[in-house]
Amino acid sequence: MSQVIFIKGLMLGIALAFILPILLPPGRPWRVPGGIVLGLATGLILAALIPGGYLSYVISFLIMASIYGLLSLGLNTQWGYTGHLNFGVAGFFAVGAFTSALMTIEAPTGVAAQYTQVLFGLEMPFLVGVATAAVVSGVVALIVAVPVLRLRMDFLAIATIGVAEIIRLIFQNERWLANGPQPLRGIPQPARCLFESEGCAWLPEGMAWIIEPLTTRDYSAFYLIVVAAFLALLYLIIERACRSPWGRMLRAVRDDEASAAMNGKHVTYARVQSFVVGAVVMGIAGALYAHYTVAIDYSHFHALFATFIVWIMLMLGGSGNHRGAILGAIIIWAVWSGTSFIASGLEPVLAAIHEELPGRAQYIRWLLVSLLLAGIVLFRPQGVLREEMRVSNYLRKDGGSRDG
Repeated sequence: MSQVIFIKGLMLGIALAFILPILLPPGRPWRVPGGIVLGLATGLILAALIPGGYLSYVISFLIMASIYGLLSLGLNTQWGYTGHLNFGVAGFFAVGAFTSALMTIEAPTGVAAQYTQVLFGLEMPFLVGVATAAVVSGVVALIVAVPVLRLRMDFLAIATIGVAEIIRLIFQNERWLANGPQPLRGIPQPARCLFESEGCAWLPEGMAWIIEPLTTRDYSAFYLIVVAAFLALLYLIIERACRSPWGRMLRAVRDDEASAAMNGKHVTYARVQSFVVGAVVMGIAGALYAHYTVAIDYSHFHALFATFIVWIMLMLGGSGNHRGAILGAIIIWAVWSGTSFIASGLEPVLAAIHEELPGRAQYIRWLLVSLLLAGIVLFRPQGVLREEMRVSNYLRKDGGSRDG
């Protein structure tokens, strides 16, 4: 195994070491150490067995699956725990992406300013951009929640779709804000200088040799670690919060608002809080997506790709179960990625039928995903991992505690 393959495998293993403990059964003392060891071993094995180009595809797949996992986590906080029928995921996804981009890019000057118009470019660090994206998404959600959360079910769904479309159209038409219909390019990536020839000024000289063999093409393996770390951290925070009295209050509001109110719970505040928390997570996902793609525009935040596919992920994984939300995101993104090969393979067959059909082959992807959704609703409505009705996996059925 060459040094380059070993380092890439190690970075992939570190990322998997963040993700796999989430997916392993909870309440087991070996969950975290077992997940770390399994992740590191899997990363090294994949790097040794898979050629470079295919390994890059696997890394790219895991980055997008993790970002969608964050979106599914945010939606689970809103729908799975409080019953908000939010069809405006794409709106908060876009707010987070454009906010972090504007905070971190360099404002164009001279001739470049004639082609790229932005409200501001503050050149702030990556973490500041992500934090600002979370705050702005939360503030927008708070403003939206006041009038929208008075509605119920069908009307709430229609209203959130409208809010998401308004946000998307604002970024599309107001060029002074974030370059309008033209892509907003030049979004910086954290620590990318590590993989460039000039290196990073802050990196100790004694550590430079570790990543010296890598090039800019290998940066995605490092960014996977960043995204996986955010996924693990936010999962831990939300899981802890939803197993606390706050989470039990959300479930009480979801199941019976009148009963929760009679027991002294402020229903309105609970609904607003869960809506804002979910939007904050979606905003962070948007920030991570913007720094991964480097260039974004309004078309990236269409409802099909940034809302409805997230709902399918949550429904498949298991509404009300955070592990299920992440697992559903990985499975559905694997299905969506795999259907692209199916659609490409069918193009010669469709061309034999009619010359215009190959151009419509990609619609087969949505057909297959729709059939999968119908199957979920009919045969597994509770999802792969159903909601855990117990407050904690550490509680025995007889009321005792479980070690670990």
